[in-house]
Amino acid sequence: MTIDPLLSNSGAWMSASQHEQIVISSRIRLARNLRDYAFPGWGGEEECARIWSLLRPALAALPSLQPEIDVGMDELDDLDKQILLERHLISREQAGKGRGSGLIIREDERVSLMVNEEDHLRLQALTSGLDLPGCWRVIDDVDSQIESVTGYAFSPSLGYLTSCPTNVGTGMRASVMMHLPGLVLMEEMNPIIKGLGKIGLTVRGLWGEGTEAVGNMFQISNQMTLGEKEGDIVHNIEQICLEIVEHEKNARLRLAEKKELYLKDHIGRAFGILTHAHLLTTKEALDLLSDLRLGVDLGILKGVDRGVVDELLMMAQPGHLQKLEGRVLKTKERDRVRAKRVRERLTRSESRTKKVNKTHE
Repeated sequence: MTIDPLLSNSGAWMSASQHEQIVISSRIRLARNLRDYAFPGWGGEEECARIWSLLRPALAALPSLQPEIDVGMDELDDLDKQILLERHLISREQAGKGRGSGLIIREDERVSLMVNEEDHLRLQALTSGLDLPGCWRVIDDVDSQIESVTGYAFSPSLGYLTSCPTNVGTGMRASVMMHLPGLVLMEEMNPIIKGLGKIGLTVRGLWGEGTEAVGNMFQISNQMTLGEKEGDIVHNIEQICLEIVEHEKNARLRLAEKKELYLKDHIGRAFGILTHAHLLTTKEALDLLSDLRLGVDLGILKGVDRGVVDELLMMAQPGHLQKLEGRVLKTKERDRVRAKRVRERLTRSESRTKKVNKTHE
């Protein structure tokens, strides 16, 4: 089985509506391990292979995963793994795995199960916009379905047992992806990051742990899972993210009122570079597309469709770019092809928008 059916849509994490300008996506991830089996880091390849062969048919048959795609990590090439990573369906750790590790995905990408990553199971629910309670309901149902067919490693005093001590307890990581260019441009993001750290939350970049916040995209999630109820974790993070949304709205308003010329120049320069550049690195493209997204949301860029910008944010990433080209590209060639595709797509979108506007005049 291949992951090609996934490429027909933009991905669950990047399909926000026009009204979801600041919160990109919500995700709940649960870490689980099977009772009576060594954790993946200690079990070795043969035991992981036995667990994968045991779980693969059982998980693929779950009603909540239909229609599903199931693949072993040893069945995928490096490019497919890169695409899954860019779509937030696997972790960097699982991308490095081979035999004995696998992935089961619902075709709409809203539910996915990583098998033998750091733990035997990582269950994930992902949706656009701010909806952690909805994600929790979905993944809690999947969790119950799995627990009905297998036994989990569980301690009455500690909760779910996991490879990493920070996941012991609920095993839950609740996270929200946010687009925060206003706070970045107003130089107010660092105090917010420090404040979140003081209340037990962590801030990561676009691709998770150890990555920088390219494109002004930030993942906000809980640090600890022990001693808190799942519902409380979900509620607390959602409320904090709503506060950050208000801070971002306020920052955008102040930018427009006090730094109008700077803001227009910043966005105009981004549009000029993207529509004329002949070389674009991944980071440069994502940062400039973030500026365009802000310009569209604020009504400064009239001739660009937000859906096109979101499409380009996905397409500009290395795996998707090479998949579209149908070949593996070296870094410099990727930069050239990326610039060409972005340039042509934005020019085409602008021309179409002008025609539509003339029709309505």
